Amino acid sequence: MKRFNTEFTRFVVVGGINTLNYYAVFLFFHHLLSLHYMVSHLLGFVISLVVSFFLNSYFTYRVKPTLKKFLQFPITQLVNVAVSSSFVFVFVEWLHINSSLAPLMAVVFTIPVTFVVTGKILKSNGESL
Repeated sequence: MKRFNTEFTRFVVVGGINTLNYYAVFLFFHHLLSLHYMVSHLLGFVISLVVSFFLNSYFTYRVKPTLKKFLQFPITQLVNVAVSSSFVFVFVEWLHINSSLAPLMAVVFTIPVTFVVTGKILKSNGESL
């Protein structure tokens, strides 16, 4: 059982939770409030970013969340939002994929990059819980 309790496994679990969180927020803004898909995508991303920071700090990497790390965390996610937004745009505008499905498809391309960058930021000073 210990071999399933790795940082990457915990990261995937948190990623799944965070993806569901993002998608619920996205659908809320896009369908219930009728906001543009890209505005809904960005709002979902920001809200899920905060949730992700705390879940990854406490559960994935088991480090103490600090204000410094919290402020650095979004900077590392700029690459993530740029890549995911680009894919969402390409999927919807060029490939004519449903705007409700495009964000889920984009996630596949951002997982490896996000794992590496998140670990570097959250474990930067070696503080454990």
